[in-house]
Amino acid sequence: MTPSSSAGNVRRETDGTLGGLGEFGLIGRVTSGRVQPASTLLGPGDDAAVVAAPDGRVVATTDVLVETVHFRLDWSSPEQIGRRAAAANLADVAAMGAVPTALLVGLACPPTTSVAILEALAGGLWAEAQSVGAGVVGGDVTSSAQLVLAVTALGSLEGRGPVTRDGARPGDLVALRGRIGWAAAGLAVLQRGFRSPAAVVNAYRVPEPPYAAGPEAARAGASAMIDVSDGLLADLGHVATASQVVIDLHSPALDVPSRLVDVGAALGTDPRHWLLAGGDDHALVATFPPDVLLPFGWTRIGAVLSPGAAEPAVLVDGRPYEGGPGGWDHFAR
Repeated sequence: MTPSSSAGNVRRETDGTLGGLGEFGLIGRVTSGRVQPASTLLGPGDDAAVVAAPDGRVVATTDVLVETVHFRLDWSSPEQIGRRAAAANLADVAAMGAVPTALLVGLACPPTTSVAILEALAGGLWAEAQSVGAGVVGGDVTSSAQLVLAVTALGSLEGRGPVTRDGARPGDLVALRGRIGWAAAGLAVLQRGFRSPAAVVNAYRVPEPPYAAGPEAARAGASAMIDVSDGLLADLGHVATASQVVIDLHSPALDVPSRLVDVGAALGTDPRHWLLAGGDDHALVATFPPDVLLPFGWTRIGAVLSPGAAEPAVLVDGRPYEGGPGGWDHFAR
């Protein structure tokens, strides 16, 4: 996000839209007065930012969020959309056992987009980043037919090795930190045209990933970890495939909150499906060697088994899940 002094880029805001304010006017508006963390050595205003990497390594991840595919402005406020976009990336950093340090944001939208909407969206990005001690250090703005956000998150391993998906071993236990099923329930409510109960709708609008639990799990010796973005079964399926193991979930360990029971009854849906296949909560699920004392807040929910002659898979109580799709697939038909 680099303002320019070129006369061709100087505009005067006349109608409250991005077209009236201009690209660099918007960048100046959303970056002015923002406080960066100590890890930001050079923030917005130059050709690139400079972020400290104390041990010489940087964890990097990116997500693209498209209006009507990943969010809707009639379901969420711009600030909530900004927080949600940041959370999706910051949770990926935490799932590697790292501490988030910075966000880079690419924004594409029509020139008729309200500046107030974009300021609120940027405010949400800043707020979520600052909640974990990270900064928004740069990015880009361009024109498009619809609103698109591309967010890149950076993180520090603080001298530790990354916790990857391929480290699970037979005999490991599987543990969960954070809530699951809530965002899926909220999405189901919104899709039916309702806006309450607020607890589940807001869980979809603004997830609450347990960011600090990622580095805590790494320090405790987690062998593999992933964030639950597409569904517990789907995401653990990535771990099973990468590690060439079978993961068996124990359904009694997955407590169904009474609020989800009530929403499920109202919508005619088994709430356990939201826990097993619902995404967007960005909880963390990890495997640990059996002799590891689980960090505070982690709950054991299953075990890692040898695949034997079977293919890597995720089972529920020893059997394949038959309650429907195991998670979100962008290109499923």
